[in-house]
Amino acid sequence: MLVKMKTGATLSGAEQEFVESLRLFPTTCLAVVDLDVGANGTRQVDVVLLTARGITVIEVRGFLRRQSGILDIPGDGPWTISEARVELDGDGAVSPLDQLEHAVHAVKSRLERALLDPGHVCGAVVLVPFRGVVVRPARTNLRPGIDVLTANARDATELRIYLESFSAGPRDWTADRVFAACRALGVDNGPSRAELIADGFAAVAPDPNQFGLAGAGLPRAAPVPDQPTRRQSVASLVAVVLAVIGILVVLGGIISGIAHDSGRAHPEPGGATSSTEPSPPPYSPVECWPLQPDCP
Repeated sequence: MLVKMKTGATLSGAEQEFVESLRLFPTTCLAVVDLDVGANGTRQVDVVLLTARGITVIEVRGFLRRQSGILDIPGDGPWTISEARVELDGDGAVSPLDQLEHAVHAVKSRLERALLDPGHVCGAVVLVPFRGVVVRPARTNLRPGIDVLTANARDATELRIYLESFSAGPRDWTADRVFAACRALGVDNGPSRAELIADGFAAVAPDPNQFGLAGAGLPRAAPVPDQPTRRQSVASLVAVVLAVIGILVVLGGIISGIAHDSGRAHPEPGGATSSTEPSPPPYSPVECWPLQPDCP
């Protein structure tokens, strides 16, 4: 993982711990630490992670004292650990979730103003407990794209799982695209294209329709059927008309034959009828006497 930090950045203890845990990850990712976004750099973002499959914005918060136990994050109300209110560093007037949502919006708007498609920008509040302290659950999904997880240099399992969850998407972020995003976000000491390629970013986006590349497993779009030409349309219409005429001719012949046969088999009353000769009577011998004149 590449880690780039703003020149002259001042990090809190929790942020330094989080950056140390990022440096241990053998994954393709660029971590931009302490980034100024928004109008005239008025919005400060703790960390922006640009992976080959998407962007996530990180809001880092540390604990003011050692707190361990079960983390509870209600929809509306204070966060607690084992029924005790969570005591976090930073600006207490703004909740970590509100700070995160503002940062996500600022990063996405900055990229869109530079005519770059950021895709779906995710966000996570990373709580960095003291070493040796156990906070469970280590990850809580508040809504799609927004998570709260705990991580430090000793236990960054949930952070690793969170980053690997992007593996389900296509590797759309190439070295050139990440390089352009760094310029749009105003990263003053961003990585070079060669550094991004050496970290694992693709130099050219893979063709999803070509067998054997990373995008080959993606569903392919259905081919668009060729539009018929005018000559083909006319030929099809003529063929249909001829077929219909042929069917009508055949049906007319059949109907005419049936009507002709019916007229011969059932003549109208009063018409001429055919007669047949009666059969000859059966032969019987006649007894004759000699010289009898009427004997046959």
